[in-house]
Amino acid sequence: MNQNLLSEKFNTLKCCVIIPTFNNYKTLQKVIEGVLVYTENVIVVNDGSTDSTSGILANFPLIQQIFIEKNQGKGIALRQGFKHAVNLGYRYAITIDSDGQHFPEDIPAIIEALENEPRKEVLLIGARNMTQLGVPKKSSFGNKFSNFWFWVETGIRLQDTQSGFRLYPLFAMENMKFYTKKFEFEIEAIVKAAWSGIDVKNVPVQIHYEMKNRVSHFRPFKDFTRISILNTWFVLVTFLYIKPRNFFRKLKKKGFKRFIIEDFLGSDDSAEKKAFSISLGVFIGLSPIWGFHTIVVIFLALLLNLNKVIAFAFSNISIPPFIPLILYFSLKLGSWLLGENFVLAMSEIDPSLELMKYLKSYIVGSLALSLSAAVFCGLMGYLFLSLFERKKILDNG
Repeated sequence: MNQNLLSEKFNTLKCCVIIPTFNNYKTLQKVIEGVLVYTENVIVVNDGSTDSTSGILANFPLIQQIFIEKNQGKGIALRQGFKHAVNLGYRYAITIDSDGQHFPEDIPAIIEALENEPRKEVLLIGARNMTQLGVPKKSSFGNKFSNFWFWVETGIRLQDTQSGFRLYPLFAMENMKFYTKKFEFEIEAIVKAAWSGIDVKNVPVQIHYEMKNRVSHFRPFKDFTRISILNTWFVLVTFLYIKPRNFFRKLKKKGFKRFIIEDFLGSDDSAEKKAFSISLGVFIGLSPIWGFHTIVVIFLALLLNLNKVIAFAFSNISIPPFIPLILYFSLKLGSWLLGENFVLAMSEIDPSLELMKYLKSYIVGSLALSLSAAVFCGLMGYLFLSLFERKKILDNG
């Protein structure tokens, strides 16, 4: 792409490049010069550097510069850069690390990918080839680890979730609240972007690890611990809030009838897979793990590669109006299986019931009820879905 044309595209798209830096004097100047080949819309965030960074930046008086007096971490540096970019009227920001591992020559690929996107609410991450020679094993493992948890938290599969070479849609993320300060911010940003409906995608880029001048400030133990804690929190939020929220939003948007036709009957999954998903949902929904139904059913649906929507929908069998019935039949069945005398009437099953007094009967009965109901609903679902699929084939034939 012609350099003048690319510079015009930066202005048309209202895009800038943000370079956070901390004690990278050996590589900083080369990175800045590489970026200036393509655009003058550059913001450098000096995150409390104590080396000769200030002297290097003095050679570039025309670019925007932010100085943070004391080192705060990459997350703070990026957030400061984003805020400054928004104040300057930019809608997008490309971030590139100052340690020299990224190639400014890949900037045109990022801009071209943005132009080809049908939706402009998109966050692009430079996807590195982590299998090439020179890539440290700890970096490759860390990336796979991050990719897995990002998939669990968002349902999006990416090749690379850790690359700092990115394009952020500032206008779509301006009102988001961020709390992390260091390297884990880049995980927080892409997960929250995906949760808010922003497309998160990869764009292939080059990577350079074999550099004697490259200095990384990533602290394996401390930063990996921070990232692990963040992912643990995000997994809980995903299962307890995001997944149910998305389900009910889709149900509300489509309406019950359309939802059943498109997401239940119209799913490409086989009748067997749908039936097993029904069984799983019913089993978990009736099981004695109150408060954990959602997180368990979605986790197992992911683990067993079942239909998450169907499993979650049927796990909601234990909605409040049905709870007294579920408790009653669980206690009744458990008492019968244990040979005990159960004397409570249906009208006596309410929130004031001392369940601990009947705990053994309840657990046994609940598991028996869950299993039998799961088998029955799964078989009925399979018969219904098989007939529906057969009818659809005949109609199309």
